[in-house]
Parts: sequence; structure tokens; C-alpha cells
Amino acid sequence: MSEIQPAAEVEPVERDVMEYDVVTVGAGPAGLAFAIRLKQLNPEISVCVIEKASSVGAHILSGAVIETGPLDALLPNWRDNPPPICVPATEDEFWLLSRDGGRKLPVPPGMNNHGNVIVSLGAMCAWLAPQAEALGVEIYPGFAAAETLHDADGKVIGVRIGDMGVAKDGSHKPGFTAGIDIHAKVTVLAEGARGHLTKRLVKQFRLDADSDPQGYSIGIKELWQVPEERVSPGKIVHSFGWPADSKTYGGSFLYHLDKGRIALGYVSGLDYSDPDYKPWEAFQQWKNHPTIKPLLEGGSIISAGARAIVTGGWQSLPKVEMPGALLIGDTAGLLNVPKVKGTHQAIRSGMLAAEHLVASQLEPEGFDAKLRSSDAMAELKKVRNIKPGFKRGLWFGMLNAAWETITGGLSPWTLKNKPDWSSLDKLGEHEQPKRDYVERTLEPRDRLAGVYFAATEHDEDQPVHLRVHDTSVCVTRCAEEYGNPCIRFCPVGVYEIVEDEANGKRLQINAANCVHCKTCDIKDPYQIIDWVTPEGGSGPNYQNL
Repeated sequence: MSEIQPAAEVEPVERDVMEYDVVTVGAGPAGLAFAIRLKQLNPEISVCVIEKASSVGAHILSGAVIETGPLDALLPNWRDNPPPICVPATEDEFWLLSRDGGRKLPVPPGMNNHGNVIVSLGAMCAWLAPQAEALGVEIYPGFAAAETLHDADGKVIGVRIGDMGVAKDGSHKPGFTAGIDIHAKVTVLAEGARGHLTKRLVKQFRLDADSDPQGYSIGIKELWQVPEERVSPGKIVHSFGWPADSKTYGGSFLYHLDKGRIALGYVSGLDYSDPDYKPWEAFQQWKNHPTIKPLLEGGSIISAGARAIVTGGWQSLPKVEMPGALLIGDTAGLLNVPKVKGTHQAIRSGMLAAEHLVASQLEPEGFDAKLRSSDAMAELKKVRNIKPGFKRGLWFGMLNAAWETITGGLSPWTLKNKPDWSSLDKLGEHEQPKRDYVERTLEPRDRLAGVYFAATEHDEDQPVHLRVHDTSVCVTRCAEEYGNPCIRFCPVGVYEIVEDEANGKRLQINAANCVHCKTCDIKDPYQIIDWVTPEGGSGPNYQNL
């Protein structure tokens, strides 16, 4: 597959240019922490943050329990004016589930949440944004970075915002507005997991030449309102086992918030091998487990969504610097899988990047070495073998995790990561697991109902932002070899194989459903799907996820 090139313009378009010292792509915890710290250290540096969502936090989805150390360092007085949802952790439970019951196990050391807080990460980012603006940071939601800009030597010199008002056929609609070019001395990529600009830059600069392929999971989450007496604010419950079979990495989280709210979700490793596996269905099955269902019955969903989670860890960290740019947060791949936490790492890396750029007069060179010698990487090195161990099955993974925990990651070996797309077995080659699923009665009944709770919006008449490079593969090789797994792994039914009299079977892309989870870009076994940014402001509008 050839590298994606930006679409050629039919005729030259005059573009406005804005100039800053630093442009940051993404208003998540890493991007905002970076911008805040940069302004704290040198108020004279001009910095803007661009965010593809219609508002800050609208595309943010996470559990989220956070370790507060890095936030304490960034904003020492934050507890005087905490985020809108901020519940101190009170107790932990860890369960191994069977279809009809389960066993409570000792809580692994890394999952002990004493001193941590449960937040809505989307609400937390919306809370961070005005604090950054108060320091002089300019934040522009609804601005989707479509491509990076380069000088004659290839150095990154900024980003181009996607055009607005382009029709599906590429023509300009009456309201067409050309995207502006933002020029900067340094471009900081804080796009989150599987950022599309980062994906291109990693390839262009061979940033992954000395690292393993990155790994991912898909996290699917819902926020529920239930009778208040059922909720124990601060209680944190994690589980593994059913409904995943012993060869599929999967587990749940359930966090008791305040005001009768419960945040719950299910994480499926995208290194699964079963071509018939459905991550969304696994989540809905888990909700109907006898230990979960009584909490939810009679309640109502407030919001729902899905997002890729970066899980490759220490051995998959690419080089995080290149001429004119650097990578931070989940874009770099800093989530700690055994802890099920990445926000503290995102904030930590953002602060580290700001400190480096101030000390180096805005020169990215040296940041890679600084990050690798930091506490962020020391934390990942200790747990580097835990997630890869589960590729050999649940029980080996559990034994290996215990060993790595006891030894503090001092094993003289490092297990390797392979690309998630390569792990999928072909039809007939995979031993069908006993699914042991139950009848579901809780909402939503199907994926399209889930789209409603994500409040996702895309103008139907805009270019499809899911680019399939050879759709003939979908109805030939992929149908024969894998049975079109895209129709199962997508949590919102974007992909369909339909048949009509004129063309026979063909792929239909329901791009308006997309919640920007990036699963298709990651898991497609032929790697012919590229997720790119749609028109700025498009996508989900998550409420407190």
C-alpha cells in the first residue's frame, strides 16, 4: 500500500497563515498539560492548541481513575477548584467472572487505588482548558489538523487545518472555507492513540525503526444514571474472565461516581485471534452478568462511546522526536496497562516536553533521551512483559504477571509485540471458542442505539474520512479468508457488506456513525483502511465520558 498523500487541490487555494512559537495538536490531558507548563515556565512563548472536537473534551473517553502526582506538580492548588466529576477512591474489588458468578480475588498491587480519584476525563480536560487560556494559551476547538507542513529539507514547520465546506465529491460547497496554515517553530503531537498525523510521521521519519510495533485495545464505555442508593461513591471494580474466552485479552471496569452515576466499560485487546469476535457484544454480555445487571436495571444511559487504547508499552515506544516536532502522551504510547492508567503519564510527558523545550530554546532534539531516562519510562519498563504474556493465554498471562510483579520487572528478557492486525486467524483455522453468552435485556439492544448515546454528528455531504484503498478486497479475499471482520469489530456499524442488482456485493461505509475509535485502522488484516480527520467539529459529542 502506498503512503497516503494529501488530496491534490483542483485549483490553488489562498490560505491564511497564523504563526506561533509552538502549535499543539490535541486538547487532551497531554496537550493541555504541556501548554500550561510551557506558559508557566516562559509566558513569552506563544502557543496554540488545536482540537478536532466541537468543544474541548467532546472526543475524550477514558475510565478514568487517575494518579494525582503529576497533576499536583502541574497545578498544586487544583483541589481548591476540582474538576466537575472528581470522586476520591474508597475501595477496590477484583473479580474473576464465570457465566453465572465469579470469585473475588486479591487486588493486584498496581490496581490499588488508595489516594487516587475517579474523574470524567472529558470533563477534566474541559476544566483544564480555561486554566491554560488564563495563562495566555490560545485554544481552537473545531480545528482538525489535516496534514503536517514541511520545509524543503522535510522538517516539520506546522500543520494545515482541514478545509470546511467540501462536498463528498470533492467540490466546494457555497460555504467553503479554506483551512488555515499554522506555522510554528515546534509542532507537538498530542493526538491520543493512533493519531493520523503521527501515523504518517512515524513512517516518514522511521521513528519505529528500533521499536516493536505498537499495540492497542478498544475500550467501550457507558455512563449510567441509577437509583442513588445503589451507588457507593468511590468504589472501583475490575474484572476479567467471562465473557472473553481464555485466549482473548479482555476485562471490565465499573466506577461508582456521585449523584447516582456509574461509569462502566469493557476493554478488548485488539491482538485477538478469533475472526468472529465482537468487542461491542462482549461489553453488552458483561453488563448482563448477575453481578452487574442488578446495578443497572431500571436505570438509564446518559452517554456512550468507544476509543482505542495504546497498550504496546516500553518496547513499542517509537522515537518521540523528529526535526521540528515531538510526540507526547498516548500519541507516544505511554499508558501503563496493568494499572489501567495513562492520564498521569500523559500529564507527566507533557510537562517534561515543556521543560525540555524551554531549556533548549524550542529545539526538539534531546527530548527522546530525556523521556527515556524519566520516571514515565521507568514505570513502563517494570511492567513491559505483563501485557505480552497474555498472548499465550489467560493462565500463562496471570502467572507471568505475578512473576513480573514480584520481581519488579527485573526479568532478563523482554517479550516482543507484533502488530495487532497480524494476529487474526483465518476462517476455518481458528478453533471456535464456547461463547457461553446469555440473553441480553439491558439497553442498548444494538450498535445503532449506541450511536445515539454518543451524539455523533457528521455532515453527510463531506468526503468519507475512512479511506479504503481497494474495496475489491472486501468482497473477494477478505470475505473468503476472514468473513469481513470489519462488520464485527467496529462498535458502531460503520462497515456493511450490501448487495444490489447493479453491482453485486460491495462495501458500504456509514461514515456518519463513526465515533473516531480508530479500531478499523488498527485491526484491518490487510491494512488498507486509513482513518483521517473529517471536517472540524465532526464526530461524537461525549457527555462526561
